[in-house]
Amino acid sequence: MMGSTFSRFWDQTYFIPKPTFTEKDLPDQTGKVHLITGGYAGLGADLARLLYSRNATIYIAGRNPSKAATAIDAIKAVYPDSKGRLEFLKLELDDFRTIAPAVAEFLAKEERLDVLVNNAGVMSSPKEARGKQGHNLQIATNVLGPFLLTSLLMPLLQKTAATSPTASVRVVWAASSALDLTAPNGGVPFDAAGAPLTDFRPETLYGLTKAADVILSKEVARKWGDSGVMSLAFHPGNLKTELGRHTHLFGKLLMTLISHPSILGAYTELFAGWSPTVTPDKNGAYIIPWGRFGDYNKALADAIENDAGGKLWTWCEAETKAYVGQAYVG
Repeated sequence: MMGSTFSRFWDQTYFIPKPTFTEKDLPDQTGKVHLITGGYAGLGADLARLLYSRNATIYIAGRNPSKAATAIDAIKAVYPDSKGRLEFLKLELDDFRTIAPAVAEFLAKEERLDVLVNNAGVMSSPKEARGKQGHNLQIATNVLGPFLLTSLLMPLLQKTAATSPTASVRVVWAASSALDLTAPNGGVPFDAAGAPLTDFRPETLYGLTKAADVILSKEVARKWGDSGVMSLAFHPGNLKTELGRHTHLFGKLLMTLISHPSILGAYTELFAGWSPTVTPDKNGAYIIPWGRFGDYNKALADAIENDAGGKLWTWCEAETKAYVGQAYVG
């Protein structure tokens, strides 16, 4: 039974049990390939460091080569004996034109992809901020960009799953407690034409995008679970990262009071992407801090049951179909 919003917030913010799956529990990742969007800052960088310590090949995807180079050098300095590999992959989630070329570059270099981490996002950016194709910046960065990236990489994820241990190939999506606290009722409201309504204040729209990521996670599990690809959404926890740079002063003060070190959020991601307790029957599950199975509000769960995933998927496909390019081979 789903608890109240207050009880979930309390459970996911205070007195959280210690992580049960850390780098000490992570098997050797030699030969495994992972891609993390936004992997050069905050919990994405922490996750890259955890994986590199276990000899993984990690692609850090984002817009800033300089930040990526700094992060890569820092990670290598901590683990000079790692047999892993760190690569930068340039893409901008709010510019759909960059995504298919980035995927094509990745496919030219790699023959497998074990875990895709849709980690990057923006929070509460000004209403007037827009992605390169004119969408609200939060919608472009948090929803449409990850949707397009995941769709283009799905054939390789499926190919990898066919020769990998059961439930080890995964797509994980960054959600947030905002889907309980600030999102519209039901997560993503649609207009008569089937497009998400987006005329909300920035904090509400952020919650909407995080609900959308849960919806997309469930839809990927539904569409491609039979091929062996797992899809999970995770609320990493309230963390001390750069994500809140657009938040108003009161919001920043509040976040300071309830925030935790980013490494703990990385452990939430690590659980979602690599814990062996994520078995096939857990496909589509929701992970909460610092690596537990949890839930979200009933209105969002009901919307998913009533085909919010199908509606959102259809809209995302229509908005990104012009940018598929030559990378998609499915």
